[in-house]
Amino acid sequence: MKFELKNIVRENIAKLKAYSSARDEFEEATADMVFLDANENPFQNGVNRYPDPKQKSVKVLLSELKGIPTSQILLGNGSDEVLDLLFRAFCEPKEDNVVFLPPTYGMYGVLAELNNIETKEVLLTEAFDIRVDETLQVITDKSKIIFLCSPNNPSGNAFSEEKIKAIVEGFNGLVVIDEAYIDFSGQESWLEKLNKYPNLIITQTLSKAFGMAGIRLGICYASEEIIEVLNRIKPPYNVNELTQQKAKERLLKYNEVEKEIETILNQRNLLEVALVEVSYVSKIYPSDANFVLVKVDDATKRYNQLIEKGIVIRNRTTQPLCENTLRLTVGTASENKKLIEALKIIE
Repeated sequence: MKFELKNIVRENIAKLKAYSSARDEFEEATADMVFLDANENPFQNGVNRYPDPKQKSVKVLLSELKGIPTSQILLGNGSDEVLDLLFRAFCEPKEDNVVFLPPTYGMYGVLAELNNIETKEVLLTEAFDIRVDETLQVITDKSKIIFLCSPNNPSGNAFSEEKIKAIVEGFNGLVVIDEAYIDFSGQESWLEKLNKYPNLIITQTLSKAFGMAGIRLGICYASEEIIEVLNRIKPPYNVNELTQQKAKERLLKYNEVEKEIETILNQRNLLEVALVEVSYVSKIYPSDANFVLVKVDDATKRYNQLIEKGIVIRNRTTQPLCENTLRLTVGTASENKKLIEALKIIE
């Protein structure tokens, strides 16, 4: 099954000429130059100039870290903007559809509705695994994107390479693998296979392992052709100057990130061991993320009891296959200790 990007791009997007900002038209900036081209305030305060619309220096650092050329990287105002751009570039409103596998990240459905795109849902198995045959069977000639969240939110597990491969190879549209939690997983990132599959798109973020949820920086890795399409429609200055500066600072200290990941994984293991001793916890689901999903006797009751003790977790009982489940983010050692103590005290 041969994938052709030209068959996926919306007709109006294929014809679209991207907006050219002042910083797109002149890039060879030096410190002693006088810039009177962008109608900026001339008084220096660190943020009086527009940010680099292509985020070149951030992409260079990501390229060095991930081994992916800068031409295959797009940055967004959080992964949500990246996902929204995919809808707008490749899905024709009122005509096309996308496929996702609940329970999963809720924004896929929100963005589909926002962009007036039909959704086709195929439930995961009781063990939160992909139903490959059912997923491929639900596809129509109007199916443009399949979203796979791996490691999955809220279940925490990573899907098997074999099942993801079957989806990627069996679908003549785009497959987006959302790897927001990949740094906490024992499985390898699909970045290693990016150039093998022209229909593969991988999204990552600085919000989780990098500890920078507040700066809103999402990352898209794909073929040069796909990135070119997305660059054509993204807002010119979608990643602000402060975000770019903080991202560079953090990327240059990746050794600190690695230490934090190791600490979180150790704390996750300790949390899982402690949860076994909580009487009303009936199941602890395997996790490849920085959180643990547990099944309890009455999720709403336990959620409210923890709130009363000043501990906020996530009640996932309303999600498909998640009845009476709680999602517990792995905190610091002291936070996890407070959580376990509270879980053991409440009745």
